[in-house]
Amino acid sequence: MTKTLRVAVIGAGRMGADHIQRLNTRIHGAEVAAVVDVDLARAQAAIEGIPGAVALADADDALNNGDVNAVLIATPGFLHEDILLKAIAKDIPILCEKPLTPDAASAWKIVEAEQKLGHQRIQVGFMRRFDAEYAALGKIIRDSELGELLMLHHQHRNPTTPPGFTNEMLINDSVVHEFDAIRYFTGEEITSVQVRLGKATRNAPAGQHDPQHVLIETESGVLADVEIYVNAKFGYEVATQASFEDGIVSIGGDKGPYTRSNGRWGGNVTPGFEERFGAAYDVEIQSWVDAARRGEIGGPTAWDGYATAACCEAGVEAQKNGEKVAVKLNDKPDLYR
Repeated sequence: MTKTLRVAVIGAGRMGADHIQRLNTRIHGAEVAAVVDVDLARAQAAIEGIPGAVALADADDALNNGDVNAVLIATPGFLHEDILLKAIAKDIPILCEKPLTPDAASAWKIVEAEQKLGHQRIQVGFMRRFDAEYAALGKIIRDSELGELLMLHHQHRNPTTPPGFTNEMLINDSVVHEFDAIRYFTGEEITSVQVRLGKATRNAPAGQHDPQHVLIETESGVLADVEIYVNAKFGYEVATQASFEDGIVSIGGDKGPYTRSNGRWGGNVTPGFEERFGAAYDVEIQSWVDAARRGEIGGPTAWDGYATAACCEAGVEAQKNGEKVAVKLNDKPDLYR
């Protein structure tokens, strides 16, 4: 097994800052070597208390730093392509938060670059695959414990959205997780996407139609649907119900103890994704580190990032025309088979 990973975290915003603390306090076999952010003061604040880490304002400076031998990309998606191509050229382990890139064409460039390298270096940050409940449902499906999987019903609810969260972002930033989850559960590619727009909440900002109903079909005919509701107000809830030949399995939903007391009943709903998937992020990053030290990757591949980008493109088109839109994929390279 190779030496300790010295990781450059590129992007010190909400997700990047969370990963910096994770690497520094809970992950074994890796250390934060550098933090990059266009806001240098934010990068400097992020490395406070981390011995040996440096704050930088340019990703090139981190990639050319001889003390860095791995990179974690947590910038906005539109910045990923350039950083990824440079990191691939360095032939170092890469964890890239979703999306791989914002569109299928640029994601395919990343797949082609990794093919030329000849081995996989990129792991894409679809953290739900590392959630204990997702893993349990995945095992039930793979072991055929309840017969064949027939349908999947997903609920993805956020309390509110930040300023500038567009209609297209409901697909590209939110349903992208369900696209990957459906591919993970079924082991198949998604063949079509349809989006239905019904009655909208008054809480949605101008230009955003919320909620939406997304209808999905896989290669073998498994049907899936997603209720995406990003201004639900009550909290952050991600849930899935799977319908099998011989039973029904539900995961997600409310968390914590369910209490009956003083004439009332209820529990708590997680306020955000950090609380709901915090443990999954820990498992994800540890899996990446352990695999990288073996010269492998420990999770979703660049192909998974490309395939979900193609699903998102079909979803956005379906938002606009209301029709069922086919997902267009290039042939899967041998590197990812």
